[in-house]
Amino acid sequence: MNKKMIMVLGIASMLLLSACGQAAPAASSPTPAAATTTTKPADSTATAAKDPRIASISIFLTSDLLALGIAPVGSATSDYLPTVPERFKDTKFLGFTKDPDMEALLALKPDAIYIDAEFAGKQGLAKYEKIAPTHVINLDEGTWRDHLKAIGKLVNREQKAEDFIKDYEAQAERVKALIHNKIGDGTVMAVRISAKNLRVYGMGRPLGPILFNDLGLKPAKGVEKITKNFEVVSQEVFPDYDADAIFVLVGFEEGNDKVYEQLKNNPIWQGLKAVKANKVYMITEQPWLDYSALGNKLALDSLEKLFAK
Repeated sequence: MNKKMIMVLGIASMLLLSACGQAAPAASSPTPAAATTTTKPADSTATAAKDPRIASISIFLTSDLLALGIAPVGSATSDYLPTVPERFKDTKFLGFTKDPDMEALLALKPDAIYIDAEFAGKQGLAKYEKIAPTHVINLDEGTWRDHLKAIGKLVNREQKAEDFIKDYEAQAERVKALIHNKIGDGTVMAVRISAKNLRVYGMGRPLGPILFNDLGLKPAKGVEKITKNFEVVSQEVFPDYDADAIFVLVGFEEGNDKVYEQLKNNPIWQGLKAVKANKVYMITEQPWLDYSALGNKLALDSLEKLFAK
């Protein structure tokens, strides 16, 4: 009997110890709430990707980047366009495209450099590639839409580029209707006045694509033969174009305003059909000569305000 009691007590003790050993790990395991807390910071950090630090050696590429919501850390600009300070609010000015400040560029430590193919060929890519990976965009190939899409792909903003173009097309239709209300199916021409020369803009960029393609305006007689950017003319030939409306840019350099005032007092100018009909519309070199996504958008903005009056 004593032996049986001892065996029963021994088995009971073993079962009790076994149960205690299984309970201990369960008490120390993490709760589901604690596991959820540790994963949240990792998720939020993963989505906080920063824009790349891009340096642009072209005001036109800078404008395309700005259209995509990216402010370059540094940008060169053109010597024939006035600089717009508000565009450089978050961007260091690197001088002019033809001779950018390489020391300032190096100090910015960019992740990437964007440059126009024209200047990449003249200046050589090697000095830029030593600083950062360099992307060459040929602005003489395709349209600003093509350039915007190419850059959008490089910066992972392809949908942003598509949305920008879609909004631009819708705005162009609105502006086209406004202009038609003022000049009907009349012909138009664009001229630039400066002390250096008088220019009639042709079918090529920057003005031609906006006026004659995007807005569908009719070029004045002879304008369609100017396939390049512009043609230098004398004031005596203005009547030959016989334009119903004229868009006028006055060069931003000092003294050009006086040249335009003199021209307005000239009998040749006063005899023009557009002048007599009070259909002379002033536009500005910036943004009209800034052939880019943002430049063209701002050009439409200016026309929308002008013709809504």
